[in-house]
Parts: sequence; structure tokens; C-alpha cells
Amino acid sequence: MTADAQKTSAQTSREADAELLRVVIEGDTTAYRGLVEKYQGRVYSMVYGMLRNREDARDVTQEAFVKGFRNLQSFRLESSFYTWLYRIAMNLAIDHTRKKKRQAAAGFDEGIAARDLDGAISDLHHGDSPSKSLERKQLMSVIMDALEKLPTDQKQVILLRELEGLSYKEISDIMEIPEGTVMSRLYYARKKLQKLLADHR
Repeated sequence: MTADAQKTSAQTSREADAELLRVVIEGDTTAYRGLVEKYQGRVYSMVYGMLRNREDARDVTQEAFVKGFRNLQSFRLESSFYTWLYRIAMNLAIDHTRKKKRQAAAGFDEGIAARDLDGAISDLHHGDSPSKSLERKQLMSVIMDALEKLPTDQKQVILLRELEGLSYKEISDIMEIPEGTVMSRLYYARKKLQKLLADHR
């Protein structure tokens, strides 16, 4: 997809979101379900990347949508709902991590493919032999373990850039930091990840 096509697609998506939000704000709360269905898989993937626990990620994802719904009156329709919602989810994930940071991290051995249940990262496993699929799962597990060792701010930018494929501008909006800071954190996060993965090998 060309840059122009991506921009047009993003604009169309934003307009569709704004229309749904107008309907919700005017009283038809059932229309909010359309936004939940559109973004829940992606929000869950990002939150899971932060928390590494499926149940916690589901709870925080649900909480993000509930909080978003309760605060719709403060949302500006000309803004991106997607960016606004991600900021809410990211902040909730950080709060959750702080609350649990003294607890021992539970092992997660269900494999990255579990995320397919929530509509994300499914293409990593299609068309592979069982051995290839296992190799990919093991690789992703190693990468996620390495991510866990990054500072929270660096982990955030890596997840939003590499997992979600967001632009520097979108990450800047979500994290409420300058684009230059996004690039700097991404640079150091990648360097640290490379070292961690090299040490693992």
C-alpha cells in the first residue's frame, strides 16, 4: 500500500469512528460495540506485550474500553479515537504493572499463538510445518522475554512501533512525548534488544 493510500485509509477509518462516536454520544450506546470489535484485538496485543499475562491483558483491555466509554464526553471528535484509546490502555497497563511489580512474574508457556484467539499476529503461524511453527513460537518467546528486560518506556515504543506498526507521530500522540524522544527511545530499545538477543544466542 502506498503512503497516499495508507493516508486515505486512515482518514476513512477516522471518519467512520467519528460517525459511530456521534451516534453513541447522541444516546445509542449499542453503537460503541462497533468500536470495541474494531480495536479490541489490537489493544489486547499491545497490553499483552506489556503484561505478559493473558487474563490480566483481557481485564485491562476491557477496562480500557469501559473507561473510554465513560469519558467520551471529553473526547474531541476531530481527534483519532484509536490514538486516544491506546493512550488509555497504555496508562492502565503501566498502572497494572506498578501494582504487581513486587509479585513474581508467572511463566507463560501457552505460546504466542494464543494471541490468535484475539485476532492479532495470526499470520506468524500460517503455512508452516509443525517444526517451523515451533521454531517461530520459541523465537517469539525469546523476543518477548528480552522485551520484559527493557525499561517500561522503551518497551512501550518497541511494542507500538514493531508490533503495531504505528508511525512516530502516532506513538508521539499516544505517549504524549515529542517525536524526537520516540526515535531516541526506539534507538536505545533496539540496541538493548540486540544485545539481549545476542547474549541469548
